[in-house]
Parts: sequence; structure tokens; C-alpha cells
Amino acid sequence: MKLPSMLLRQLYSFGSLANDEDGFSFSLKNRLSDASLTRILRVLVDGREIPLAELRLDLGDGRVLRADELSPERPIPFALRQVARLRIPRARLDGGSHDIDVRLQTHPFGTLDIAARDALVQPAAAPAPAPRHIPYERDPERNYAPEIVAARQRFVEEFTGVRPSHIAHYSFDPAVTRGNIENFTGVAQVPIGFAGPLRINGEYARGEFLIPLATTEGTLVASYSRGMKVLNLAGGVTCTVSDDRMQRAPVFVFESAREARAFRDWVRAHLAEIRREAESTSHVAKLLEIETYLSNRFAFLRFDFSTGDAAGQNMVGRATFAACSWILEQVQGIRRFYLESNFATDKKTSHVNVMNTRGKRVTAEATIPRDLLVTHLRVEPESLAYHNGVANVGAFMAGVNNNGAHSPNGITAMFIATGQDVANVAEASAAIIYSELTPTGDLYLSITIPSLIVATHGGGTGLATQRECLEILGCTGRGSVNKLAEIVAGVVLAGELSLGAAISSLEWVSAHEKYGRKR
Repeated sequence: MKLPSMLLRQLYSFGSLANDEDGFSFSLKNRLSDASLTRILRVLVDGREIPLAELRLDLGDGRVLRADELSPERPIPFALRQVARLRIPRARLDGGSHDIDVRLQTHPFGTLDIAARDALVQPAAAPAPAPRHIPYERDPERNYAPEIVAARQRFVEEFTGVRPSHIAHYSFDPAVTRGNIENFTGVAQVPIGFAGPLRINGEYARGEFLIPLATTEGTLVASYSRGMKVLNLAGGVTCTVSDDRMQRAPVFVFESAREARAFRDWVRAHLAEIRREAESTSHVAKLLEIETYLSNRFAFLRFDFSTGDAAGQNMVGRATFAACSWILEQVQGIRRFYLESNFATDKKTSHVNVMNTRGKRVTAEATIPRDLLVTHLRVEPESLAYHNGVANVGAFMAGVNNNGAHSPNGITAMFIATGQDVANVAEASAAIIYSELTPTGDLYLSITIPSLIVATHGGGTGLATQRECLEILGCTGRGSVNKLAEIVAGVVLAGELSLGAAISSLEWVSAHEKYGRKR
């Protein structure tokens, strides 16, 4: 498997070159995927070859090997994000920049040639007073140990005068948060209430689901429960996932608009090769298409991927970087390149994602009989439909990204409960609501969320309380992410129905007075 040189350079940890007590050293970090090292073939420093018998490989877990001890018969695991430090004893480097060339034999990537130029880290001329800083261990394992967590808690108390008595209480091993948070010190306890159950008639979610909502907003759980009750009586909510894609959007800068146009045509002609390079970084990410947008002398590419049960932002970033590294080696005349041009609109709402989808595009819909609306919500379907029409005018005048009432309320509460990246509510806040009276005088109500980014694998979904909430929803295991998307959409529709009815029937303020005020 040939990896582009631009990607291979990322395996070198820039800023790691330093003189040690008995020599010098530098670090390599696995930023590809789990692998194994089978042999170190060559190490050059400023063109001088280092004898393998002198080279030491420090794996950071207490193991230090001679480079010539590695062989295909005696490989060593080299996991994703693991750091290996190469130490050269009895040699010192002068100050300034130095050329580092390493040739490794690995599985499954084959032979890798890593070339980098790094500046030697120089110690301070005189020791400066130690600054006050949050306690931190460089060893990733020790950095989540109970003693370092306790040291941080003491530091917070000493620095601020406030003892973190509530923050410091949690029910899981801090080590499980590795990769989710740095400087782990404790937890934020957000109240969780359950709404429902809610009947979902989806293609992936079928049946009744009890809904965990993590929020501090009074009346939210009660309002969503009210909407769910009425939807259940109406036969449930039908949910449909109509699209699924995650983007990274690099930009290529050319001398002229014509060169940018020619590049667009080249990309279209070489899509198969670009797909091969992108998908070589993951067994999950699949490149669906590359959208091309031209402006001035710029060619903006939106790489669209499917990402399985993961949200996939990091996954598609790695895959797009590999593809663009290959492109840069093939195409002449590219003046500049940036991996992200702000066209993927990560954690921002945008028209392009409303039209083209980011995450899941999911619709929830239901027909609610007139008698149910009048009996349980004290509103007639004509009143709700008229109110929605008036609200559309208000939304248009305000220039908002959502003509509904409050869909981000339910989305945020579910995101916190189930370990989603809460900042993705920025995209998920966009929504399109539609209602109409049926010929029989009932109310048809639907909402489409064009950019719902959810996951059942990776990120915060593996943390203790978040995983528990996903288990309660039955959204764990391979192939469960669309099920979660359908449930979220159903919850959103229940909230729109309940709040819309409360506003139309003039009960909104009285409900907040009864349930939501903190006296």
C-alpha cells in the first residue's frame, strides 16, 4: 500500500527532536490505524546513517528495544495514536534544523519512508521560575490515574479557593475518558429525565422507546412527554432517513480561473483513483462523491463520505488528507492547498448542508386526528395550521434556519444524554416543518432535519452514562446509527406538536409558570 509522502510526514512528531543526557532522540506517532512494526530498515540524520545496533526504540510502556531486534518474526504492535521514541546514544546534535529520514517495514502498510526537517529543542539558558499549571503527566496512561486526577482537584481548590466536592464524584474509571477529554478532573452532572415512551414507525426504529433527556430547562421533559402521548394515540410517528453523508472540504488555489476549471475536470476524470487513496485509510469510510465549486482562482472540493455508525468528522479528515496528498503529487500548478476551506461548515449551519445534507437527513411525520388535538391539546387543527402559516412569515422575516418552534431543545437534550458532540447542534438546528389539513379535517405534521450528526460508535458514546442511555434506547452495536437518527426525529416532532399547540391555545405561559419557574 503506497501512502503519499505528505501523509507520511505526519507520522513524525515535529518539535520532538532533542538532546538527551546520553545522546539525542525524536518521536514517531501512529496517525494512520492500528499496525505493527516488523523492521527498522534505516535511519539517517543529516545524511549520516545511524547503526541499527546503536538505535534504541522506546515504546513508552517500559519496553526499550534495540532496532536490530525487530523482525517479521518478532513484530511489535504499534497502535493508533501510540508514540515511539527513537533514541541515539553517545551522540549530540548542534542547534538549528536537522534532516530526519526513517525507513520502516510495517504491517499492513508495507515499507514507509518518513522524511522530515525539525529544529532541535534547546533547553532554556537559565531555569525560570516554575509557572503554576494544571498537573499533567506526559505518559498517557498515568495522566488518567486516580492520583493525578486528585492532584488536579487539589490544584483547582488551591488556585480558586473553591473545593470541587460535586465535580469530584463519578461512577467510572477516569481512564475510559482518554481520547475524549484532556486534564480530566471530574464530571458535570446534568439532570436526566425520561419522556415517553414514544412509538416510532421507522425503517430502523420500530416499537416504543423510552427517551432520556438531559437538560436543566423546566417544562421540557413534560412538554415532550405530552407530544409523545398524542402521537402514540395517533398511531405513532413515521420516520425516514433519506440521506447520509459526512464532508471534508479542501480548497486548491491556482494561478487563474481556467486552471481551476481544468483541475475540476481532472478530478472528475480521476475519481476512481482518488477514491482508492481516500478509502485506504479506513475500512469504514466510503467516498460517495466529490462536489466541485469554482470561484475566482479557487477550486473548492466537498468530499462526501459514508461513515458507518460513527459521526465521522475525524475519519473523513484523515481520508481526505490522504486523497489530497496523492492529488498534490499528481497535479502541477497548485499554488496553495488547505485541507478545510470552511465549505464543509463543520459545527455551523449553512444553506449548502440544508440542500445537500451533512450527517443524516431524516424526516418525521404523523397525521393527528382532530378529536385527539381537541381533547388532549385543547387546540383545533385549523388553528395549528393557520398558526404555522403565520410563523412561516415570521421565520422568513427573521432570516432563521428553522421555521419550527424549538427542535434544538430535544436534540440537545438527547445529544447530552447519549454522548454526541453537542456542538453539532449548530448544524442540527436547521429544520423544515410543514403542516396541512387533511380532507377529513385532521392535521398532517412533518419535520425534516437535513443535518443531523449522530453516532452510536466513537466519540463520547462509549462513556459510562452515555452508553447506558444508548443501551436504554437499544442503539448499540453495528448498524444502529440510523435507528438513533429516527428516534431523535420522532422526539423532535413530539416537541414541535406540543409547543405549537401550547402557543396556539395560549397555554404556553401558564405551563411555564406551573412547571418551569425556579422559586
